[in-house]
Amino acid sequence: MQLPQGCRDQCGRGTRPFGPGLARACAALAALVLLSGCARTRTAGDRIAVFTKNQTNPFFQTVRLGAESAARQMHATVVHYVPTQPDSIPEQMSQIEDAITKRPSAVVFVPVDSKAMVPGVRKMNAAGIPVVNIVDRSLGGDLVSWVGADEFELARSTGRYLLQKLGGRGRVIILEGVGGSLGSAERVRGFKKAIEEFPGAVLLASQPANFQRLQALQVTENLLQAHPVVDGIMAANDAMALGAIEALDAANRKALVVGLNGTKEAIDAIKAGRLLASGDFSGYLQGCIGTMAAIRHVRHLPVPKEVNFPPHVVDATNYGDLDVPEAERQCPAWESVIKE
Repeated sequence: MQLPQGCRDQCGRGTRPFGPGLARACAALAALVLLSGCARTRTAGDRIAVFTKNQTNPFFQTVRLGAESAARQMHATVVHYVPTQPDSIPEQMSQIEDAITKRPSAVVFVPVDSKAMVPGVRKMNAAGIPVVNIVDRSLGGDLVSWVGADEFELARSTGRYLLQKLGGRGRVIILEGVGGSLGSAERVRGFKKAIEEFPGAVLLASQPANFQRLQALQVTENLLQAHPVVDGIMAANDAMALGAIEALDAANRKALVVGLNGTKEAIDAIKAGRLLASGDFSGYLQGCIGTMAAIRHVRHLPVPKEVNFPPHVVDATNYGDLDVPEAERQCPAWESVIKE
């Protein structure tokens, strides 16, 4: 219920509305709506625009589900912006223009390209829309907060885990993500750093498969034909790891495989004994905490400038907490994750 126009026009100026009839109406309605109107306390009216990279990578679906869970818990709403062409810079820029026109309370932003989307961040800054950056860091612009994890350290920990399982020896291939992507570059750098730590390990090849399962299957098929012995595969996300496993099955070959992101499909593969491990990139948690941070900022509550989740390798011994469909999960309380 809203106050009559005369009430709303006058309350912001601190003056009484004109006319005894309108005055009585304002008083009665103000008692009903309590903190709305002049008080301007934000609750269910908060609308958060959530930008993710694509519909094809299951990781980003977990991010979106986390954002929705956080919004429900905090009595806000989210609207999603997802390019129809995966990782499209022009399309995400067009979506930013659309969001600016529609004026959300705040934006939770995963740039499709950390450098190329800086002008988009600056456009939102100029429009006065607060931006919380999650997952991939934006390389510019004014940000309320960054919420994510160190992809280099996550990949190094996961790669190290694989090589330890191989006894510090073995021939390894790396499946990279999208060429030019900062996240992919950091993950590949982490894998390679892990390989350097083991003098008995040999890197046979490092090739892109664009974070896609089918492309990973095809790339792995070609690499298996070129290399008669492959002991381990490090994939820069879970979808590619599962594609590599399909290629191994088709070739009747065996190798230990690890992925990154800790998605539910990876957990299922770990349970089935098909995937050795996955580095948990906390997509659901990033969606949760990033959206909570945006809502808290709008409500003038404290938000840290950076939230960096520590690396965590998930294997057959510790997958229990993630063995829940993302649609059934709930965000943790802010205070249980963020220690002021």
